[in-house]
Amino acid sequence: MANDHQHSPVRYRVAILDSVTLAVACLLTYMLVTDVLSHVYQLSRADGLIGGLWAVIATVFVFRDSYQHSVAAAVSRIAATAVSFVLCLAYLAFLPFHVWALAVLTGLSVLLVDLIGRPGDAVTAAITTAVVLVAPAVSPQHAWQQPILRLADTVVGVVIGVAAAWLGLRVTRQRAGGEPATGGEPAVR
Repeated sequence: MANDHQHSPVRYRVAILDSVTLAVACLLTYMLVTDVLSHVYQLSRADGLIGGLWAVIATVFVFRDSYQHSVAAAVSRIAATAVSFVLCLAYLAFLPFHVWALAVLTGLSVLLVDLIGRPGDAVTAAITTAVVLVAPAVSPQHAWQQPILRLADTVVGVVIGVAAAWLGLRVTRQRAGGEPATGGEPAVR
């Protein structure tokens, strides 16, 4: 019986609508960061592209199967990014990129999220730290700005990703023939 439910026409419609919703959210995120924000802050092309990529990753990261899961992923993403932000800003304000700093700060980011009681955010903090530290190797001018830019990109991606997940749960489920999700859980999945 469970197998019949997995292959139902409603399930296929929901999967297609979820895919389209995420694709549009990623497009919107990328365009907002690369076409709007990068011009407002007069970023280099490399910084704009890295920002667009980073914001899209945040959008994908928080687009989950329920609103509660999306919000929890958003909190995780922001917490990990905040730890990375503090470490990388403190380092890049005084020193340029160096491979040893990459290793040390990545390890410190894992340690810090564990010590603040969020060990599940360790991978995200480590990835964020690596990206923030390597970005100045690509675009070394104003290296100290990278943590600030990546924090802003993350916030944009998280906001759009959570909004897209909410939209997907509230609107696309109705169009697919399922009931709208209540209590944050999807009607069909």
